[in-house]
Amino acid sequence: MPEQSGAPDINHGRAVSDDAARRRGRVVAIHQPDVTRQPENESTSATMNHSSTFIILGLLFLVGLAADQLGGMTRLPRVTMLLLLGLLMGNAGSGLIPGEVVLWFDAISIIALSMVAFLLGGALTKKNLQQHGRAILTISLVTVAFTLVIISVGLVLTGVPAGLALILGAIATATAPAAMTDVIRQSGVVSGFTDTLKGIVAIDDAWGLVVFSLVLILAGQAEGWRPVLSGVLYDLGGAVALGLAIGGLAAALTGRLSPGEPLQAEAIGIVFLTAGLALWLDVSFLITGMTAGAIVTNFARHHERAFHEIENIQWPFMLLFFILAGASLDLQVLGTLGLTGGIFIALRVAARLIGGYVGARIAGVPTSEAAWYGPALLPQAGVAVGMALVAGEQFPHWAARIMAITIAATVVFEILGPPVALLAIRRVTTGTVPEGRR
Repeated sequence: MPEQSGAPDINHGRAVSDDAARRRGRVVAIHQPDVTRQPENESTSATMNHSSTFIILGLLFLVGLAADQLGGMTRLPRVTMLLLLGLLMGNAGSGLIPGEVVLWFDAISIIALSMVAFLLGGALTKKNLQQHGRAILTISLVTVAFTLVIISVGLVLTGVPAGLALILGAIATATAPAAMTDVIRQSGVVSGFTDTLKGIVAIDDAWGLVVFSLVLILAGQAEGWRPVLSGVLYDLGGAVALGLAIGGLAAALTGRLSPGEPLQAEAIGIVFLTAGLALWLDVSFLITGMTAGAIVTNFARHHERAFHEIENIQWPFMLLFFILAGASLDLQVLGTLGLTGGIFIALRVAARLIGGYVGARIAGVPTSEAAWYGPALLPQAGVAVGMALVAGEQFPHWAARIMAITIAATVVFEILGPPVALLAIRRVTTGTVPEGRR
């Protein structure tokens, strides 16, 4: 799926293995003088690399903590503060974060988003679905439909080819699970509104995957529809099947060593195993994690708080994730936005506002909440960029326009979306109770 990295680089893996072997040889040489030692300059270089890595990690954690606290003082979402911090420290700003550190983003994002996926799946409890299931399904489906239709029709009316307009409309349905989850948590609000938001974000990627795949078929008409359709069936069906299998085993086996909740090692092991197997099988690790999380939270008989340990360890990974996400942003792409890109952003804002409100009214949501679902669903992040890459491969003649518009819009919605979402949550205050920040 879009947010996943590809297969490991074999040559890179070999280089890592050779380096590890050299390090082992150096240790053996301490006890066996006849073994050839590493050159001193090579050893010094490796030591310096390690020291730089730990220094940078330490600084990122501490500066990120400061940005977190500053966000609390300014009432801005810490997501936005961390993204802006990364932007200022990355290549688009001062360049304090080296390029090789930004390359950690792929691995960090997989870990962080896998944890987010489990927590979002854990929000789909029987109680939550009984109370808010209708609202979750209705608002999510209507918002996705309105986003696709309004953006596609609007772009066609401005002269954009119908196929390209459909693709951009489908890409616009993507949200930002990590940002939304953290904004909800930072708000300290527990209510029907936030429970419904969690459910919507949890299933948004599934709807987005289906819509995007169908749009690729329509945009290409009869050309190659079978591979695309079989691909989405494998990706979505395989992710759900894998999530069901892992979730079933985890529900039956975890929480027995320490009654009440899984041990930290159990929680981390399941998250990493789920992500690794999903990447290995080339299915969506987000949908796999959400499915597994939903199964565990609903069927585990040895848990009181199934994901408490994930909540405890999640924040350091999220902190690095948002900082490196900001460092990887390139503000220069805003210069390539153009008139079509500006119209795309305006149409997406209108589509989310209208779709969220109409969906909420159909679902029978209280009037005081209905108008705020659209603003809360504005954030957008890496899933959209992944979709754009896939679309660009299938339609190379549109690839440049798709990537320019998507990346520029993602920068806008990734930075401005979380504050609007936090504002929406704070405006809906009826029936809320405080919750710890982490």
